Amino acid sequence: MKTQNQRFQRLRSLDALRGFDMFFIMGGGPLFIALATLFPTPFFQSIAEQMGHVAWDGCHVEDMIFPLFLFIAGISFPFSLAKQRGMGMTDKAIYKKIIRRGLTLVLLGFIYNGLLNFDFEHQRYASVLGRIGLAWMFAALIFVNTRTLTRVWIVLGILVGYWLLLAFVPAPDGGGAGVFTMEGCLVGYVDRMFLPGQLYKTIHDPEGLLATVPAIATALLGMFSGELIKLRKEGLTENRKVLYLLAGGCALLVAGLIWNLFFPINKNLWTSSFVCFVGGISMLLFALFYYIIDVRNNAGWTLFFTVIGMNSITIYLAQRFIDFDYTANALFGGLAGWLPESAQPLAGAMGYIVVCWVFLYFLYRQRIFLKV
Repeated sequence: MKTQNQRFQRLRSLDALRGFDMFFIMGGGPLFIALATLFPTPFFQSIAEQMGHVAWDGCHVEDMIFPLFLFIAGISFPFSLAKQRGMGMTDKAIYKKIIRRGLTLVLLGFIYNGLLNFDFEHQRYASVLGRIGLAWMFAALIFVNTRTLTRVWIVLGILVGYWLLLAFVPAPDGGGAGVFTMEGCLVGYVDRMFLPGQLYKTIHDPEGLLATVPAIATALLGMFSGELIKLRKEGLTENRKVLYLLAGGCALLVAGLIWNLFFPINKNLWTSSFVCFVGGISMLLFALFYYIIDVRNNAGWTLFFTVIGMNSITIYLAQRFIDFDYTANALFGGLAGWLPESAQPLAGAMGYIVVCWVFLYFLYRQRIFLKV
């Protein structure tokens, strides 16, 4: 893990999109919920409902934050791989770097979940960072060693294979083949049998072992997108690349909705339909950001999100170990107290975001970026 300046030329849209995604982790969700408190209209209430995870099947905006981040991590890899090969790095060195990054994220996930308390019996080993690390790592190793067409077949094999596994292989202590419930599915059984420590939902962990496999496909979808943008080919203009991204996003979205009829869209299980559905939305969002920022060169509005996106891991970890709530309340709590009661949650949410953003802006101005 290193703290240093940017390692290679970055897509401006990628940092902005990552920051847009992490904004919801950095207080965006509570902000929209507070808006619904202040303006209890159907419009704001419907948005506020999207700021929480669905109970099981289905997908809210909150459920898309994690896979979008993994998709974005995939986009950047073709560029970093080309940079490493351009510097003369051997395949062995590239493999070591990939594996080190993946395992570092797993370790950070352990620490985020309380590893330093040394309460190993109640330690939760599955984590968001751990799944990002493992899924990205395996996807990157696949990318380094295969051609594009082979990767397409691998993604199809993962998604179809995962569907068939859950549809036709019953959990020994569950409800039979084709059961996609928390209690009866094979995913939870694997976690209960092989994942040490504490599971997030006692009998199931949403970042558990088996569901990490389809997450590899999510990372690979991002790598396909990055590979397309990086491609230099006669007749392949930037506008055409955007059209291909839009077409691919729409195709994935439709595939996810159709697959949902047989294999429900479900983040907890990271179902194949979920991979397609959220992958489609991720691709469409990337196409939009890339077109506006990099193709049309309209980046004047992106600073707010870029500051967040360039230290995304930093703010994710910092919110675990730094009491931003205390600082926000110390700075803005008195002012919020003068406001009507219905407006106080909004003031609190905005104060929290301001404190987090100023912290990140200080790091940004000092050119301090936490890289894994």
